[in-house]
Amino acid sequence: MSIELTTTAPTAPGISGFARYLSVWVALCIVVGVVLGHQLPGLFQTLAALEVQHINLPVAGLVWLMIVPMLLKVDFAQLAGVRGQAKGIGVTLLVNWAIKPFSMAFLGWLFVRHIFAVWLPADQLDAYMAGLILLAAAPCTAMVFVWSRLCGGDPNFTLTQVALNDTIMVVAFAPLVALLLGVASISVPWGTLLLSVLLYIVVPVVSAQLWRGWVLRQKGSAALDATLRRLDPWSTAALLATLVLLFGFQGEAIVAQPLVIALLAVPIVIQVYLNAGIAYGLSRWARVPHCVAGPAALIGASNFFELAVATAISIFGLRSGAALATVVGVLVEVPVMLSVVHLVKRTASWFEER
Repeated sequence: MSIELTTTAPTAPGISGFARYLSVWVALCIVVGVVLGHQLPGLFQTLAALEVQHINLPVAGLVWLMIVPMLLKVDFAQLAGVRGQAKGIGVTLLVNWAIKPFSMAFLGWLFVRHIFAVWLPADQLDAYMAGLILLAAAPCTAMVFVWSRLCGGDPNFTLTQVALNDTIMVVAFAPLVALLLGVASISVPWGTLLLSVLLYIVVPVVSAQLWRGWVLRQKGSAALDATLRRLDPWSTAALLATLVLLFGFQGEAIVAQPLVIALLAVPIVIQVYLNAGIAYGLSRWARVPHCVAGPAALIGASNFFELAVATAISIFGLRSGAALATVVGVLVEVPVMLSVVHLVKRTASWFEER
C-alpha cells in the first residue's frame, strides 16, 4: 500500500516518485532500525542518552524538521477563522478527553486481563494496563502536524487544536490517569510536559513564523511555495530517520520479547482505528470540510508518547511493564498513523459529494 503525499493545500509541494512509495521506505526503515539496534546496541544507547527530561534530543531535532513545513503554512491572520470550525474542535475534544482514554482502558482490560492473559507475565498485567492508559490519556503534540500535512489538513485548525489540547492536558492529564488507574495521585513529570510544549510547539511555531514573515516580505508568496517544495524531501527524510532511531532504540527489546510486544500492540492498534473512525464519522455527520475532518481524525487517534513514556518510567521504573507498553505505542505510532492518513485521503470524496 503506497502513501501519496499530495495535499489539497494551495502551497502543497509536488509529489515525487520516492514519496509515492513512502510506505515501502517506512517498512524498510523499521527493519533497518531493529537490525541496527540489535547489532549496534552501544551506538543506540549513546544516542538514547542524549535527552533532557526524558525527551530525546536527536528525535526532537528530526521532529522539528518534519513539522516546520506544516508550520510555515500557518497564517496567524487567519486563525480567527478557526472559530467557524467549532464543530471540528468539538469533535476532537470529545474524542481525546471523553472517549479515547476510556476506550483504551476497556481494550486493555479485554485483551491484557482476559484474551491475552495466559501468554503475558502474570506479575506485569497491572503494569501493562497502566502503560496503555498513560498512552491514551495525552493527545499528540508534535507528530500530528506531520499527519495533518500529509492528508492536506488545514494548518491553522491543526495548530489551534493542538494548542487547546496542550492547555487542557496541563490540568486534566493527572486527574484522568488517576481516575482510570484507581489510585489517589499520579506523579506527573511536569518538566517533560512543559519542555515538550516548548520544544514541539512554542519554539518551532515562533521560528517558522519568523521565517515565513521574512520570506514573504523579501521575496513574496512564490518564494514561500518554492521553499516548501525544497523542504518537503527533507521532511520525509526526517520521518524515515526518526523511524530508524525509534526502532533502533528498542531493537534489543523487540528481539527479546517479540510475543509480548505483538500482543500489547493489538489494543493500541485497535484504539487508533476506533478513535480515528469515531472522529472522522462525527466530522462527516457534522458536515465539516475534509481539510478539518482529516486532522480531526488524526488528532483523535494519535498519542503524546513522549509524555506517556516519561510518566511510566518515573512512576513504575525503566524496566517495568508500564514502560514497555508505552514503548510499544512508540513503535506502532508511525506505521499505523500513516495507514490512517492513507484512508483519510482515499475517502476525501465522501465530503466533496456533500
